[in-house]
Amino acid sequence: MKVAVTGKGGVGKTTFSAILARLYAEEGKSVLAADVDPDANLGLALGFSEEELDAITPISKMADLAKERTGASGAGKFFKLNPKVDDIPEMFAKTRNGVKLLVMGTVDVAGGGCVCPEHVVLKRLISHLMLKSDDVVIMDMEAGLEHLGRGTAENMEQFVVVIEPGARSIQTYKNVKRLATDLGIKKVRVVANKVRDKEDEDFIKARIPADDLLGFIHYNTDVIDADRKGKSPYDFSETAIQEVRAIKERLEK
Repeated sequence: MKVAVTGKGGVGKTTFSAILARLYAEEGKSVLAADVDPDANLGLALGFSEEELDAITPISKMADLAKERTGASGAGKFFKLNPKVDDIPEMFAKTRNGVKLLVMGTVDVAGGGCVCPEHVVLKRLISHLMLKSDDVVIMDMEAGLEHLGRGTAENMEQFVVVIEPGARSIQTYKNVKRLATDLGIKKVRVVANKVRDKEDEDFIKARIPADDLLGFIHYNTDVIDADRKGKSPYDFSETAIQEVRAIKERLEK
């Protein structure tokens, strides 16, 4: 299973990604959770401490590694576009609760793209994880659509767009599906989070095709408490676990 979790900021991408990763780990699968968000907090949701995460440098910020792997010269004009990356997960991933965390980060770019060594390494690494890794790979992507614009997501099997009951989330889903289709990604599925009642469920069902809708995660104060304490929601809410487990089963079908 290779899946990218995306959506606008604050909808619960990280909560869903973390619970899904831990469910696979509980099954004994080899799981790699990649944090591809500049505001990296997937580690907290997996059970890492703040001190442990503060000591981790995102791959995108490892300028020396990027120069080494791409052979970039001092002037930075010529470098490899297919650097070696297959050993990077083993070198830099940290494990907690059976899940390997790889903090990838993003490359700060302006305009239409970036041809810097750091971006080349990051894009190549994402492609490696999607195409050649034997792990279950779950990517917690940055909010919005910028990663799609850079083309770094073109090798992913499918996207899961986490939304909440609101017009802006629905619009994000439509935009992701349009851009993903342009990249040849046929599966763009939806998880509705922070759902309060049947009215919210009906709102979602009226706007998301039934084949795309994986399920609902309802508004849950236990998940909020876990976030407030900087802990994994997996350790706080059996209800959330069961809802994500049902979504996982449908995702696999």
